Amino acid sequence: MPSALGEPLGNFPTYRNIDGSLVDHAKGRPELERLDYVRAKSRQCFGYGVAYHLTGEEEYLKYAEAGVAFLRKHAFDRENGGAYSWFIGPERTPGPDVPYRTSQDLAYLLSGIGFLYYLTRDPKLERELIATHDYIWFNYYDSGADMFRWVLEDSPAPDKDKRSQQEIVAQLDQIYSYMMLVTPCLPEPHCSTWKKRLIKLAHILMDRFYSPRTGMFWGTVDKTVDKRLPVGSETGHTDFGHSVKAFWLISLIGSLTDDYEMFVSAQRGAARLVDMAYVEKPGSGSWSRCLKADGKRDEDKEWWMHCELDQVAGALALNDPAYLRYVVRTYDYWFKFMVDHENHEVFPMLDGATNQPKGGEKIGPWKNALHTFEHALIGYLFAQQLHGEPAALHFAWQQTPQKRRIAPYFYQATVQEISETTIPETGEKRQTVLFTTVH
Repeated sequence: MPSALGEPLGNFPTYRNIDGSLVDHAKGRPELERLDYVRAKSRQCFGYGVAYHLTGEEEYLKYAEAGVAFLRKHAFDRENGGAYSWFIGPERTPGPDVPYRTSQDLAYLLSGIGFLYYLTRDPKLERELIATHDYIWFNYYDSGADMFRWVLEDSPAPDKDKRSQQEIVAQLDQIYSYMMLVTPCLPEPHCSTWKKRLIKLAHILMDRFYSPRTGMFWGTVDKTVDKRLPVGSETGHTDFGHSVKAFWLISLIGSLTDDYEMFVSAQRGAARLVDMAYVEKPGSGSWSRCLKADGKRDEDKEWWMHCELDQVAGALALNDPAYLRYVVRTYDYWFKFMVDHENHEVFPMLDGATNQPKGGEKIGPWKNALHTFEHALIGYLFAQQLHGEPAALHFAWQQTPQKRRIAPYFYQATVQEISETTIPETGEKRQTVLFTTVH
């Protein structure tokens, strides 16, 4: 939609209404902040990258490139290092000050840039990714606490973030938003360095956030009160979504680094959570969100958790077809209820009893393309593999990498065939890769 593309092209808006139109902050929506979030723009870049990856349509690649160009021009703090979290006002005044930027926001800035790098292997993007990753690693890692800080200093209102906060997403989203995808693409010595850092992050998650008693990961571990289940599990990121994502990413790190024990133990943990989260109802199957204070499951449906659980159940089905009994029903639920058939995209939350929308922003600071487009990409990869068909994905390399360094998204596979074309007007090269044996 034209309202999605921004002015100039690539300055993607943070907020849009349920029908996709732009939010007018001066009329009727005063409850929305006027901040324009970098992470939202980056997620839309990611979405256009996936759209190109699946279809080969040049238009989507151009949108992704425009969004990344805007971020590279405006989001990076060239004077102090790192990057801004948001802009405010028509002048696009950036903020916040350096000490108050979260490690999670810095990671999600790299999600769109990282996906475009995966598609293109552009050296300029490679340098940006390495430099920003090193900035995060050396400024936010606290060796004493053995984890990544949330912020560098206590921040003022309205955020009131604390330097002492110990958040799972400060660790988890370094892996998820860019490292898992980018690491195999990097040249040496960076590839080996990042693999070692991924292993370090996996150990932080298991050592500092995992609860063997519950089989889940704590969302925060600042205080003993944060480690109660089910009390408090409805807040603080102690939920099925973050927990299954942690196991999923740890298993992928084990696979990438040939750590069989890590891979198998994480697969087992993920399988237990998938079984725990699944909701069986007559004619329908879906996912619950977390355990409530009374010990029962919260059976409302949150879009990103539904994506994560679908994706992990699909991964498990590659080795154990018994998990197909989940995904054939939960994907059906997704397309029937989560997708907005009138105004498009997906609803952020559904009432578990009625399957009707239950508030939240259709497009906002945390909801913009990333999870839904990843869900489509991973669903396609798994479906093709389970049906015994090759998966065709599109790239835009100017120099085709060696086959052993080509992979479909987070996964590994056999490269069956690479076909290449050249755009006559520009001389740019495009590739379509057929993958088999996705695992």
